[in-house]
Amino acid sequence: MIIKKYVGKTESEATEEAKKELGQNIVVMNVRPFKKSGFFSFFQSQKIEVTVALEEETERSPIARTYTPDKNTRPVPRNPLVDVSQSDVLREPLKINKSPDIIDDSSAIEEKLDNLSSLLEKNIKNTVRDDDNDTLDEERAKAASRSSKSHENDISEENMSFIKLLYNTLIENEVDEIYVNQLTDEVEKITKPGMPFDFALANVYQKMVLKFGKAEPIEEPKGNGPKAEIFIGPTGVGKTTTIAKLASELSVTQRKKVALLTVDTYRIAAAEQLRTYASILEIPFRVIYSVEEMRAAAEDFKDYDYIMVDTAGHSQHNDELKTDIENFIRTLEDVMECENFLVLSATTKYRDLIDIADSYSELVAYKLIFTKMDETGAKGNLYNVRMHTGAPIAYITNGQNVPDDIAVFDAQRIVKNLLGGSGKS
Repeated sequence: MIIKKYVGKTESEATEEAKKELGQNIVVMNVRPFKKSGFFSFFQSQKIEVTVALEEETERSPIARTYTPDKNTRPVPRNPLVDVSQSDVLREPLKINKSPDIIDDSSAIEEKLDNLSSLLEKNIKNTVRDDDNDTLDEERAKAASRSSKSHENDISEENMSFIKLLYNTLIENEVDEIYVNQLTDEVEKITKPGMPFDFALANVYQKMVLKFGKAEPIEEPKGNGPKAEIFIGPTGVGKTTTIAKLASELSVTQRKKVALLTVDTYRIAAAEQLRTYASILEIPFRVIYSVEEMRAAAEDFKDYDYIMVDTAGHSQHNDELKTDIENFIRTLEDVMECENFLVLSATTKYRDLIDIADSYSELVAYKLIFTKMDETGAKGNLYNVRMHTGAPIAYITNGQNVPDDIAVFDAQRIVKNLLGGSGKS
């Protein structure tokens, strides 16, 4: 990444100068008044300094946001990490200290389901019409229905088709078959003759939202002194970028005092990346090599609100590194309130996700953050890991743009997506 500063009479003039030298793909990272020092500076007009960055590896345009803000979204104050071309865009607030309600009232549920019901109705009618050519294999049909012949007689053809379609839709979205069968069994139990399928759809929707539970983002410290936000997880899932996004939200939008630490001494690039973000945000940064240095940092930043800690990514089978991370965490737990976040990629295979989650469960209790949501169309792993671990989901990220591409987890939106809807509201 290239980072350079340009000075002009106006922000536009400085930005244009940067584009002439570096090209159109620059990202404006900071804008501030600039005035030379010295006696004669008194007679000079104030200028504007613009800090820009350019990614050297690729020249790609910013990834489109997957999640759009609702009508209540508030404007965000100027953030030194936001592209000036996007500064007038309203992004969905992280609401660090709040989480959305789990269940809407009946009118809100109807709004969330909007076109999903009509979509399923259309598919169900096609399923009934083409029943003789049904491609659902015998094993899936058995798993989807699981009913005795006497019970099948009590379920309308339309509702039976709904159950089959529900099964297939969830499987296609990579929800584990164990959890799919649980849901279809519950649908069968409530299905009665003459019952419209949209009643069953609303029931499944609410059950899945309840099973996801409330989002649990970063919480305010309960007492005096700082709170440690510790980020753990395998290599390559985007921990460092996620920390930068949250640090920006806390320090710029929330106006909190934030310090950044890293114990990842294995990847120089990751430490330098975090150092760059800290410099842009004008917050302290420190590389930690030992538990003694961690204790010293805790003491040095005791007047801060948050201490955010990046850890080394590693294989879930690397016991030595796991022990090192655990020692750092225990050191912080001895002197302050701590909160752990396991960062996982939504694109990782389900079996590997379970291995990773189980491995870190042996160390600490954690909340979940899923990254790279923009790189997969199947969101079933979120449901699978939530059901397997019981750990609450805090955030999701859907791109590399700092600080924009992150949001507090929205169970209703994800469930709608899993059930075949657009996932947007």
